[in-house]
Amino acid sequence: MPRGSNGQSAGAGALLAILRDGRARTRGELAELSGLSRSTVAQRLDGLIDHRWVVAGEGAVSSGGRPAAVYTFNEAGRVVLAADLGATRARLAVLDLGLNVLAERAGELPVDQGPEPTLGWLVTAFEDLLAGIGRDLTHVCGAGVGLPGPVEHGSGRPVNPPIMPGWDGFAVPGWLGERLGAPVLVDNDVNIMALGEHWAAGPAADHLIFIKIGTGIGCGIISGGRLHRGAQGAAGDVGHIRVAASEAPCRCGNTGCLEAVAGGASMAAALRGAGVEAGGSRDVVALMRAGDLRATRLVRQAGREVGAVMASIVNFFNPSVIVIGGAVAEAGEQVLAGVRETIYSRSLPLATQHLGIRASELGDRAGIVGAAVMVVEHVLAPATIDQFVTH
Repeated sequence: MPRGSNGQSAGAGALLAILRDGRARTRGELAELSGLSRSTVAQRLDGLIDHRWVVAGEGAVSSGGRPAAVYTFNEAGRVVLAADLGATRARLAVLDLGLNVLAERAGELPVDQGPEPTLGWLVTAFEDLLAGIGRDLTHVCGAGVGLPGPVEHGSGRPVNPPIMPGWDGFAVPGWLGERLGAPVLVDNDVNIMALGEHWAAGPAADHLIFIKIGTGIGCGIISGGRLHRGAQGAAGDVGHIRVAASEAPCRCGNTGCLEAVAGGASMAAALRGAGVEAGGSRDVVALMRAGDLRATRLVRQAGREVGAVMASIVNFFNPSVIVIGGAVAEAGEQVLAGVRETIYSRSLPLATQHLGIRASELGDRAGIVGAAVMVVEHVLAPATIDQFVTH
C-alpha cells in the first residue's frame, strides 16, 4: 500500500496525483492503483470534490451492470497567477491548473522603482485580469514570480540584485501573499524560464540548459528532470564568468564578465557609441532585422562569446539540449549560429554527439508558464493536498 511521508496510508493527495494524468477513473480503478479500500477512496474523493480539486466525469464505465461513475482532475477548479519581471518589462498571466493561459498582459515596468510600487502594480493588474475572465482572488491557489536577479528560493527574498535598488532582502512572498490571499513562490527569472521550457519539451529534455540573453545573461539548469538551484540559489550565474582578453566594466563591479561583453545592454551601448540610436536589447534586434550590419555583427559575436562559455558547461554537465531565450534570442539564426559555431568547435565530440541547440519553444511565455509550473507542483504535491483537504 502506498505510504505518505508520515508513514500513513496514501491520502487524498495520492489520488489526485493519479488523476492528474488527465484520464477519468472509477472508484474501483483508484482503489486498485492506490492500494486503498473502496470506502476510503470514496471518503477521500468526497474531500477532493468538496475542495474543487476533482469533478465527476461526464462519462461512466459499464461492464454490463449499473454504470460506474468516473472522476477527473478539475483543471478549471482554481487558477494560478504568474509574473515574469525583467529589468524594464513585465509579463503576467492567469492560468488554470492544466497550465492553459486564460488571460495575460505585458507592459513596461521598470523594477528599479522599488519593490512596493512594482508589486502594487502587479496586484492591481492581477485583479483586473481575474475580473476579465469572471474570477476573483478567492479562486487563486497560488502565485509565482520571477525576478531579474539572485533570489534565495527558500525565503523568496532577492539577494543583492544589481539592477534592483531597494529590493535586497525584501520579503516578496509575505508582501504579495497578504494582498493576494494565497501562497507566493519566488525565483529568479531564468530559473522559471528553464522550468517552462522543460515542461514544454517533456522528459526527453530532462538534462536541459536554458540561456537567457537579454539586458543581461543568465542560465537555468534542469538536471534529471529537476531544477538545480545550488546551495544558495545562485547556480547558473554564467553572466559573470570572466571572458578572456576583456576588461569591459560590468554592473556587478568586476570587469570582463560575459554579460558586459555579450549582453543586450552592452551591445546597445556599443551601437550608441557608433552613433546609432539603441536603447536596449530589443532595439539591437530590430536594427539587425532592418539590415544594420553593425548590429548583425554584434549579435553574431555575442553568440560566439556565449558559446565559448557554454562549451565549458557542455563538457562539464553534458546536457541533451541547450535552449536560447530572452530578447536577443529573437535575432534567430544569427545568435544561434554564433553559439553553435563555438560550442561544436570547443566541446568534446561525445558531449555534442546528440546535443540539440535551439531557440525557445515558448518565447515570451516561458517565464509565466515556468512560474505557474513552480506553483502547481507545490500546491498539488500530495502532502500539500492532504493538509488542505483535512482542514
